Amino acid sequence: MKQIPNIFTLLNLFFGCIAIVLIMQPGITLSADSNGDNLVALPERVGYAGLFIFLSAIIDFLDGFVARLLKVPSEMGKQLDSLADVVSFGVAPGLIAYQFLRLSFAQQADGLDTGFFWLLPAFILPCAGAFRLARFNTDPGQSTGFKGVPIPAVGLLFASFPLIYWYTSQNWVAQLLLNKWFWYGAVLATSYLMISKIPMLALKFKDFSFKKAIPFLLIALVALIGGLFFGWLAVPISFIAYVILSLTIKQP
Repeated sequence: MKQIPNIFTLLNLFFGCIAIVLIMQPGITLSADSNGDNLVALPERVGYAGLFIFLSAIIDFLDGFVARLLKVPSEMGKQLDSLADVVSFGVAPGLIAYQFLRLSFAQQADGLDTGFFWLLPAFILPCAGAFRLARFNTDPGQSTGFKGVPIPAVGLLFASFPLIYWYTSQNWVAQLLLNKWFWYGAVLATSYLMISKIPMLALKFKDFSFKKAIPFLLIALVALIGGLFFGWLAVPISFIAYVILSLTIKQP
């Protein structure tokens, strides 16, 4: 019975591994038009990877819920959960940023000659996520509130980007996702938010009082309305709403 939550956690890791495979293969498609200019495209499998990261997030929520329901929380489960999270919400999203950086550079006239060095900032993201998880595991003060944005929130944000890219009808949104400076900014900003000690709303439900549920209800409302009107753009909108609410609501 006590291993059931760990099975859920391993499923989180399993889906994260699938996401990584989908992100890295077959890679960016390159061709040339009649003028000899490069035509580049991000493989649709990266979008599927985003869906697997979302599945990992659902499982990540369920493993803790199941552990509390069965009354079998354990230190091993806590450590295993962090190991899975750094893959599903750190490494996989970092590779999404890596592929989009490749895509943004490949569109330039000399983009195919871009040095590998310019792609390496994508891996700041999983490094920051691992640091945040290690600090979380060793800080008893985060039992009621978070210090820094939790890595699953950042993972979901980056998982939404390929889905936004594929399904948006707004040209400016697609162009933004093809801008290397957007990706450098997104990686650095979210990495800072993870490693910072800024008090954030804990995405936990130990107290079901209406007052404490209000911020989460507001975020859910933003996500619902955003999903109806903006599709996958609702994810970054909800992420921004979460950060703003965390900064404006007094933490315990």
